[in-house]
Amino acid sequence: MTAKETIERRVRAAGDDLVALSHRIHAHPELAFEEVRASAWVAGALSDAGFAVQHGCYDLPTAVRATVGTGPVHVVLCAEYDALPGIGHACGHNVIAAAAVGAGLGLAGLADDLGLTVTVLGTPAEEGGGGKVLMLDRGAFDGVDAAMMVHPAAVEMAAMPGSAVAQFEVAYRGKPAHAGAYPQLGVNAADAMTVAQVAIGLLRQQTGAGDRIQGIVTEAGSAANVIPDASRGSWIVRTDRSDELAALKGRVTRCFEAGALATGCDLSLTSTSPDYADLRPDPALLARYRANAEALGRVFPDLPRGVAGAATDMGNVSHAVRAIHPMLGLGCAPAVNHQPEFTAACVTATADRAVLDGAIAMAWTAADLATTS
Repeated sequence: MTAKETIERRVRAAGDDLVALSHRIHAHPELAFEEVRASAWVAGALSDAGFAVQHGCYDLPTAVRATVGTGPVHVVLCAEYDALPGIGHACGHNVIAAAAVGAGLGLAGLADDLGLTVTVLGTPAEEGGGGKVLMLDRGAFDGVDAAMMVHPAAVEMAAMPGSAVAQFEVAYRGKPAHAGAYPQLGVNAADAMTVAQVAIGLLRQQTGAGDRIQGIVTEAGSAANVIPDASRGSWIVRTDRSDELAALKGRVTRCFEAGALATGCDLSLTSTSPDYADLRPDPALLARYRANAEALGRVFPDLPRGVAGAATDMGNVSHAVRAIHPMLGLGCAPAVNHQPEFTAACVTATADRAVLDGAIAMAWTAADLATTS
């Protein structure tokens, strides 16, 4: 029996447990840095399989590092498990976590024979918070030859277009007053946010095709007859390349400064996450993954040009080591990531198959890397 046949057999033998892990994480969504149960379930599954496991590493209580093998080629498999507010696992991180565990299980008994060191990293807070960025800065990817993960989507993609992203909170502070009797005594923080949003709307005409400016207002007053003395919002700036991000964020910042200048409010901007770099998958590693996925029956359709990119902290990893971040199609269009309908799609039979296919394809790719390095 070949190494790849052994890997597939081991993953499929663990199939029921892997699907159960995916469904359990899906049923108990936890937000960024709060993935207490999910990280414990991932750590437990790997510990039971003979991995040396650290839980709560890199000064992150919900980070996991699980390693097996002592070979010269070091491969990292990334498991994400945080959910989104209000809509749970609408990005399918339950599938990601289970697939990473499955790939680790498939490689566990063969690592030394293949010349591999295999590490499964449980990486918290991808949906804002930048868990991988923090772990990268703290040495989690030092000495690594390749890092990989798989991610569910509506359609199969070998390489997700990955944007560079900055995330921040905006707060204005004004002065309250009776809106009917003494409005002239107030300094309106809600007006400041409105001026900024109008300026951003006008700015969009002069931004690049891959630029995105997105935000929500989370506070803008509490009573119609009181001049709002505080307003707050959460904002995201995206662009195609990391070296273009600072310039776009500077232009957006000036829009918020305009709101403060026009109204007399005080302004504060606070980053809520490390900046995410654009995703740069390794072409050779990606070609091997695609061939392995196609051998399992996965089909990669031709996609139109200009498919908009999401953002991931795996982008930062891809600037430091060889990395891939392929997408597993669930065939659920028009439901797409970050919709409630996609939450439901991530515990279907198609998603369960994606867990196993993703695990096997990643493990086969790791084996290819070891035997050709």
